[in-house]
Amino acid sequence: MARICAITGKHSQVGGGYSNRTRATKFNPTGARRRQVNLQKKTLFIPELGKKVTITVSAKGLKTMKKRGAYLTLKKAGLVK
Repeated sequence: MARICAITGKHSQVGGGYSNRTRATKFNPTGARRRQVNLQKKTLFIPELGKKVTITVSAKGLKTMKKRGAYLTLKKAGLVK
């Protein structure tokens, strides 16, 4: 299973983690590294459906669900009917 947020669509990115001073001294042994998104596996009870739904969602996605409501956010993402 891919590490992708079900709501926001966030996924991992590749990027370097070195300062310009390190680059200036020509000492850059490892290069780029993969930065993973902050994913959480959550089980939510949706009162409109009367059942529990388990989703893999990022921390930002959780904030979005708290703001808009879980049912509307999951409906917009196409996870519930």
